[in-house]
Amino acid sequence: MGFRKDFLWGGATAANQCEGGYNEGGRGLANVDVVPNGPDRAAIISGQKKMFDFDDKHHFPAKLGIDMYHRYKEDIALFGEMGFKTYRLSIAWTRIFPNGDETEPNEEGLQFYEDLFNECHKYGIEPLVTITHFDCPMHLIKEYGGWRNRKMVAFYERLCRTLFNRYKGLVKYWLTFNEINMILHAPFMGAGLYFEEGENEEQVKYQSAHHELVSSAIATRIAHEVDPNNQVGCMLASGSYYPYNCRPEDVWESRKKDRESYFFIDVQSRGEYPAYFLKDLKRQGIDIKMEDGDEEILKENTVDFISFSYYSSRVATSDPELLKQTQGNIFASVENPYLESSEWGWQIDPLGLRITMNDIYDRYQKPLFIVENGLGAIDQPDENGYVKDDYRIDYLAKHIQAMKDAVEIDGVDLMGYTSWGCIDLVSAGSGEMKKRYGFIYVDLDNEGNGTLNRSKKKSFDWYKKVIASNGEDLSNN
Repeated sequence: MGFRKDFLWGGATAANQCEGGYNEGGRGLANVDVVPNGPDRAAIISGQKKMFDFDDKHHFPAKLGIDMYHRYKEDIALFGEMGFKTYRLSIAWTRIFPNGDETEPNEEGLQFYEDLFNECHKYGIEPLVTITHFDCPMHLIKEYGGWRNRKMVAFYERLCRTLFNRYKGLVKYWLTFNEINMILHAPFMGAGLYFEEGENEEQVKYQSAHHELVSSAIATRIAHEVDPNNQVGCMLASGSYYPYNCRPEDVWESRKKDRESYFFIDVQSRGEYPAYFLKDLKRQGIDIKMEDGDEEILKENTVDFISFSYYSSRVATSDPELLKQTQGNIFASVENPYLESSEWGWQIDPLGLRITMNDIYDRYQKPLFIVENGLGAIDQPDENGYVKDDYRIDYLAKHIQAMKDAVEIDGVDLMGYTSWGCIDLVSAGSGEMKKRYGFIYVDLDNEGNGTLNRSKKKSFDWYKKVIASNGEDLSNN
């Protein structure tokens, strides 16, 4: 059987990690622009330390990205050569509304993305657009406190209405928020949140999450009104939790950990907050303030499909003595002794992808779209600039085979797959360039030095073959 004939193979990037051009084309300043690499990054991302502007002490990698703002035609041509059916990218909110609260959009920013989308269609590539990918105008953070403020719903609605009307016929696949559950783990990135001393951080995060969930539902409604052909998805940072052992307490802990993320999709896919979540908020003394009509908006505007990122599975335990933590896309987990790890400590688990796909599909019975997956690694080009990245090919081949098993054997409905960082870009988590995911090498180091020249890695031709065979040929030869 294999993958469906119209399977959407492609790659994924985010504006703040690749575009650069932070002060060009009328663009305003965004939260991600002022997050430096180095030791302060984690504290800023988590909202524990304020960073509202540039300074002379740090390197700010989002300023340059990989300069896709000026080089997108070259990059999209390479995607076309690989045979991409889709390209996932995000809109920089501050290119459209530089401050975020204007009533009229920035035409230069709108034209930039129109040109980019037309370039995609030139190669038969369908854009898959994330409306916000860890991207909040700095003005909205300083003046309104980011997504803690209900006014953000109206600002986001204006952005969405502008995008849906301008790009009608050019874009039909939309994601409302990237990894919406990251608001709990990286609140400055996910919602432009920072915390004052003594503030109830959980109250702020969950209230902000409600604002984003209502905004997502409103966006879904507008997208369908503007063009019935539009398909709107939610997006989750996923990875099923395994119990550390068969102790009932560990099994229950793994269920609770999964629910921390799944409640977002419960709302976006089923249209209401689940009972377990409301009970948990009550136990914590958290009160989400809802406006009249919020529940109806959520109920009437559920998503068309469910998208997610997958890099690793996780392990949960109720025993605090066993909480030896391993890193994995910001989530903490007990180390799994049965899995190998990447150079950044992310544990590699292809079967975990199949398990996650089944968990999500069994729960929601809606089409799935894997929009991030890949291996961050240190690549060493040879004297000709060629990277023989067999380790990346091995990782991706095993994960694509797991996807195929989920489709062929388990009956999961899968729309497509976009490998993360299809061209090397700045890491969202670490701010590094040396943590590379791409099929295309970019000559740039952690401090922003390099020619920015693009070159094909070995995985470039391998992925081209995978796409041409619709996932049937995963061999590395």
